Amino acid sequence: MTDHPILWTFRRCPYAMRARLAVRSAEIAVELREILLRDKPGAFLETSPSATVPTLRLGQTVIDESLDIMVWALKRNDPEQLLEMPQEGWDVIKANDGPFKRALDRTKYATRYPEHDPEAERRIAASHLIELNARLEENGWLFKPHPTLADYAILPFVRQFAHIDRAWFDAQDWPNLIAWLDHFLESDAFGEIMFKYEPWTDNDPPVWFGRAP
Repeated sequence: MTDHPILWTFRRCPYAMRARLAVRSAEIAVELREILLRDKPGAFLETSPSATVPTLRLGQTVIDESLDIMVWALKRNDPEQLLEMPQEGWDVIKANDGPFKRALDRTKYATRYPEHDPEAERRIAASHLIELNARLEENGWLFKPHPTLADYAILPFVRQFAHIDRAWFDAQDWPNLIAWLDHFLESDAFGEIMFKYEPWTDNDPPVWFGRAP
């Protein structure tokens, strides 16, 4: 059993992306173990009760909810003041993780949901994004003149939705949303969390993420 945090992750998963954003911001050294969702290693399945990423192992403790991992990291160190978020921020995150994510999946993976009209689902997702666009009007971020936990928790999902059809996304009347997303995609934070690691295998030396141990 290692005495340092181990973060199991998958590069393109938006839940894993937001966990990595928080760990990076907190400057906490974790051992990063990249997996392939189609070929999950036994050590990961033994660790994660839900068999989902992200999963964080802390000795005998396992955290397998992405928001819980974000809070765990930021409560230890929060130099960007991401936790300085009004209570309303949790409601916005809940809407993202609930109705918006359902509509996103039914749009992006339409063949998996033949009982749902993908165009209708895209309109549902768009209604959520229109609300975000309005929130971004004042500061360029959702609640403060700087990012908060809500921004980093939601941006990976907006990215995923935008990439379904970026031309359509850019043609919509939500300029604040487009600027917010583009600023994120061009940031050092995004570049660092999206570095491509080889999938973890047994006996690999540790790959450190967040900062050097």
